Amino acid sequence: MESKRHKKFKRLIRLVNFYPPFLFSGIKVIDHNEDFTSFRSRLKLTFYNRNLVGTAFGGSLYAMCDPFFMFILIINLGDSYIVWDKAASIDFKKPGKGTVFADFTIDPKRIEEIRQIVNEKGKGVFTFHTQVKDQSSQVIAKVEKQVYVRKK
Repeated sequence: MESKRHKKFKRLIRLVNFYPPFLFSGIKVIDHNEDFTSFRSRLKLTFYNRNLVGTAFGGSLYAMCDPFFMFILIINLGDSYIVWDKAASIDFKKPGKGTVFADFTIDPKRIEEIRQIVNEKGKGVFTFHTQVKDQSSQVIAKVEKQVYVRKK
């Protein structure tokens, strides 16, 4: 049976696709698993996100990766924790010339480790990685995110 909390987040994830920075950048959440530990986003190259040389604007490539590790932790840790993005970096490997994708997953065991660390220490900063890939699975960019978590 689906909890009220999960129903709320299911609605929220559908609405994320209409969030103006995503909508007008061609970014869309195209998949997530039932326990919200994994998401997939897509960026379609359009007039709105194309740079001067005709490839995907770097800010749009980053934006498609921005909230998801934080979302996973907020949803799965619950209301007793404060979760914020702390830092990020993106390493561009090659131009994004078409539709690109990024996957974000935090293993449930890792989420429980984070919960234990924060319960013991009161807070922590946790690092996650993903890659932006094109339709032929070529790496376009590598992204590192640091997420701050503390008890309320």
